[in-house]
Amino acid sequence: MPSANSLRVLVIALTIGCATPALAAADDSGEVAPPTQSNVQRSFSPEDLAQYSPKNALDMISNIPGFQIRGGDDARGLGQATENVLVNGQRLTSKSDSLTDQLARIPVNNIVRIEILNGTQLSIPGLVGQVANVVTRPDAFAGQFNWKGEARPHFSHPGYLNAEVSAKGTLGKIEYSVSLANDSGRGAFGGSYAIYNGDGSLREARNGRLWSDYDAPKATAGLKFSGPGDAVGNLNGSYRRVYSTYEESELRSPVGRTAYDRVLYGRQRDYNYEIGGDYEFGLLGGRLKLIGLDRFDHGTYSDREIRSPLDGSTPTGGRYSQTTDAGEVIGRAEYGWKWGKAEWQLAGEATFNRLDKVASLHELSPTGNFVELPFPGGSGGVREDRYEASLSFARPLAPKLRLQLILAAESSTIRQTGANALSRSFLRPKGTASLSWAPKKGLDVSFKVERNVGQLDFEDFLARVFLDQGNQNGNNAALVPSQDWNIELEAKKDLGPWGSTNLRIFGRFYEDYIDVIPLPGGGEGRGNVSGGKRYGLEWTSTFKLDRIGFKGAKIDSNVFLRKSSLTDPLTGEKRPMSGLTTRYINVEFRHDIPHSDWAWGAGIEHSERSHYYRVGEVGYDNEGPVFDFYYIEHKDVLGMTVRFNIINLADARHKLYRTVYAGPRDTAPVRFVEARSQLIGPIFRLTVKGNF
Repeated sequence: MPSANSLRVLVIALTIGCATPALAAADDSGEVAPPTQSNVQRSFSPEDLAQYSPKNALDMISNIPGFQIRGGDDARGLGQATENVLVNGQRLTSKSDSLTDQLARIPVNNIVRIEILNGTQLSIPGLVGQVANVVTRPDAFAGQFNWKGEARPHFSHPGYLNAEVSAKGTLGKIEYSVSLANDSGRGAFGGSYAIYNGDGSLREARNGRLWSDYDAPKATAGLKFSGPGDAVGNLNGSYRRVYSTYEESELRSPVGRTAYDRVLYGRQRDYNYEIGGDYEFGLLGGRLKLIGLDRFDHGTYSDREIRSPLDGSTPTGGRYSQTTDAGEVIGRAEYGWKWGKAEWQLAGEATFNRLDKVASLHELSPTGNFVELPFPGGSGGVREDRYEASLSFARPLAPKLRLQLILAAESSTIRQTGANALSRSFLRPKGTASLSWAPKKGLDVSFKVERNVGQLDFEDFLARVFLDQGNQNGNNAALVPSQDWNIELEAKKDLGPWGSTNLRIFGRFYEDYIDVIPLPGGGEGRGNVSGGKRYGLEWTSTFKLDRIGFKGAKIDSNVFLRKSSLTDPLTGEKRPMSGLTTRYINVEFRHDIPHSDWAWGAGIEHSERSHYYRVGEVGYDNEGPVFDFYYIEHKDVLGMTVRFNIINLADARHKLYRTVYAGPRDTAPVRFVEARSQLIGPIFRLTVKGNF
């Protein structure tokens, strides 16, 4: 079995080796012919969406009627396609870059059109339902920039470092893209709240503030090159640092006891990189695509809690810290060919994941020093070697009906070092069957049944302390990836001049759902629950108001509803899955004033979550119930688009309600109840973006 390091060397060498002859044989014209799709449902050029003054592919897709971008799940390895956006008919394979970030770096000047297609009818296994294909052309040089500033009158620090500048162009026979960005966030809430005893009497009054600052500067670069014949290759890389800090300071006044100041301070510092490449070429009447990816993350995190009585007595507190090194190396090969009306693809993938973590727990001594406590379950390592093979088949069953089948299996070995070290091997089948049907123009229906194996968070194997909530997860070496059946039915209806609507109904049925469970020997931690299901619908629509005389106006909406259930591992009773989004509603009205560069809009965003469950605690954590937002936009301020937003005039608040028991919640009495509804306040945001 090759080691992760040897595979990394092989992947990078293969990518560079493939690139060398390709550069010498690129087409002298430098032009890449946009792919021709035979099943285009709708097509949008930059001119079609000019009223929204788009600056990049993300701006364009966000204004396509009835289309909702769906990013991929946190999939194991690269696997089959799950994201519903392509670029020139190809998947975007980065795992460190989000889909929206990659789309935002494609300048509008490079875009020929965006095609809306039915994913099942493409030659890419895994795609189902509506898919957007961004067709681009090379340009000598095109760039863009954006900046976002934010201010809040309550608790938060101002944010003025969220910005990105990117460029795409050609140098000789190579297309390149570069980007420098800082993903920045500033959050805060505060105010008074109370802690109650189990009988409802006041236990403690509290008043405080929490602020959090986040900055993640990142550099990315990509090269695309053409090889002999119709061969094409890509080489991409990124490097990012993360600076995250938060502080919660409170005055706590227990009934009948001395008041005290409590300060919780947390800090995270990370760096990570990703290097990836692919090379595709014709071979024996088909096409072979080789893909390699290597990513690594080094992170340090620590938080400390100090309680200082106001009478000058000795402070108490604690500190938790951890250092983690995590990596993933993937090698994948895909060979596709046509045989009559059928399209076939044979794929193989090898993935090597690793995590090494060193954690420590300390207690504040009367001398003012932190003294280390035993914490053996917090440190250790996890390795997984995984091999996957799949065979996909797609063909039309009738002029308007198409079938896609994927048969796959994976073999994996998970090894853990540290406390309760364990090594286990698994062989799991998986796959997908999907149908697409277009009974008439403007109506498309797709159906999918999928057998899926989920991705593990390796930190769940090891113990972790949460000083903010006063609890911890123990280590669990017996954790296994979740397995589930996923069923989806999607229907899209083009409403012509009125817009478009898309409805997706889904259900997921688990065998090894991961939740917080009682651990053997006492305590609690992440583990597997037998069974569990969640189901619901997502309805995305755009309704244009031109036909009723409101020229340039539209309403975009996205409604997401979901229910769930599982058998509680402590009580044996049915309950919802922990902390799951059960309802999300986003409705936005926008009016682009005809014959002007002005636009304005308003909307609401509402989300609801299920309660979370621990062995000795039940709680609800959310912000809302409704965020309202309003904006005014000018699309030509010295060639730039400038938007001013006001958010949360309706007073959405930070809400945390939790009931903490003196032991397991099925038998122990209530220890206390925490009831928070704290002020967030209005948010003012200024966005400037343009092209160069």
